Amino acid sequence: MRKPEKHLLVIFGASGDLTYRKLVPSVFDLFTQNLLPDEFGILGLGRTEMSHMAFREKMSEGIEKFAMTKAKSKGQLGLFLDKLYYYAFNTKEENEYLPFKVELERLNQQLKTDNNYIFYLATPPSMYPVVPAHLAKYGLNNDEDGFKRLIVEKPFGYDLKSAQDLNKSLLHGFKEEQIYRIDHYLGKETVQNLLVTRFSNGIFEPLWNRNFVHHVEITSSEDIGVGSRGGYYEGSGALRDMVQNHLLLVASLVAMEPPALINADSMRNEIVKVLQSLRPIKEDEVEKFVLRGQYTSSEIKGKRRKAYREEEGVNPKSRTETFLAMKFFIDNWRWAGVPFYIRTGKHLPTRVTEVVIHFNATPHHLFTGDKAIMRQQNQLVIRIQPDEGILMKFGMKVPGAGFNVQDVNMDFHYSELNDTYLPSAYERLLLDCMLGDATLYSRGDAVEAAWRFVDPILKAWKEKPCIKVHGYPAGTWGPEESDLLIEGAETWRYPCKNLSGDGEYCEL
Repeated sequence: MRKPEKHLLVIFGASGDLTYRKLVPSVFDLFTQNLLPDEFGILGLGRTEMSHMAFREKMSEGIEKFAMTKAKSKGQLGLFLDKLYYYAFNTKEENEYLPFKVELERLNQQLKTDNNYIFYLATPPSMYPVVPAHLAKYGLNNDEDGFKRLIVEKPFGYDLKSAQDLNKSLLHGFKEEQIYRIDHYLGKETVQNLLVTRFSNGIFEPLWNRNFVHHVEITSSEDIGVGSRGGYYEGSGALRDMVQNHLLLVASLVAMEPPALINADSMRNEIVKVLQSLRPIKEDEVEKFVLRGQYTSSEIKGKRRKAYREEEGVNPKSRTETFLAMKFFIDNWRWAGVPFYIRTGKHLPTRVTEVVIHFNATPHHLFTGDKAIMRQQNQLVIRIQPDEGILMKFGMKVPGAGFNVQDVNMDFHYSELNDTYLPSAYERLLLDCMLGDATLYSRGDAVEAAWRFVDPILKAWKEKPCIKVHGYPAGTWGPEESDLLIEGAETWRYPCKNLSGDGEYCEL
């Protein structure tokens, strides 16, 4: 793999948890694999006063706890830590950017990084418009004498208008090709494998359309509550936190047309086409297509679990959804009439994210009867986490007299590739940005298209308090009413932690 050009990674909000747990450990993983240029450095920025040495010591702890790879020696770790620097200033104050620019240019000269900068906004969302504007004012957006790239963490806005305002603000100082909107879901190896499964296998692509697919189901569940994030979650909810970004993106990868090339423009063009083809859910249709829930207290394995309204930072009368189930359609030639279902929630029985393609049943049911186990509908399960892999369910004859059919599994697990290193999502995405490859980053028009679809739902909930928030006991699969969303006799697939042995035993 080619190495990036020499550069400085400048992290705003470097004293925070994201830098400690994810960013610096991920860059260290790149360093141990010899994927960084020799002329490279990290400049951490924050309001907290800290020396270079104190910053290095703190990041050394983060590397020890969270890096995927371990240092071969203290010397190797030391070589990496020597590339870390820290500068304290108030990022809100415009007049403090001139001394910061002087320090940045001094470090650039010292490390010989040729004026190549990546600015990473690991800050609260309120700073997303502020920092780029100040950088632009002092010429730190000028890519004529070296590349300048800006990585922005989610959330990309709170609704459609705020997303549009944010995009306008970012584009006022930086060009679209300089902006990298990071969604760590796209950095997951198994999410990217969706594309390979579809487009490199001749057996799947001919079936990947309305003629052969009955419905598509996407589940992302967590087995924990909001914990200490109650204050944040109260202003977010499952729709904003998971559906608008992660899960609509996964649905787009499932539904997109084959790109002309695997590059940033071709890939992102196809994703945008899918998002623009989502059939709008009108405000008066929300109850028909979207169901929300909130976990209530229950006892799990002899231990009482709090209700969401009892969590720290949560309004005792909160109507914020911790569970959401949705049915929607993609109005294009490939998917017309095929329902897509999304389900996500907190405090469900297990942590799992998967996509299930439900193929049409056989047109002539030869093998029926009381002993027929299978519904004669094949399933392709693409497991994103945990127990990552792919599972195909199809019918086989039970040994013995007659033609009794049962479901059997054919599966592949990433864990079987013992000698293969699976990079973390941030590791993959940071390297891509260093290489100038925006393929796995969100583009502004895709972000706005997703918000355009979600906005009427949020407005309906706000303006019609009569729309129910269904309670569900913590540790269950959400409100029973969510089964009514799925057409016909079908129901949700209830996955287990294990993909191996699916249907034979269930580990929660």
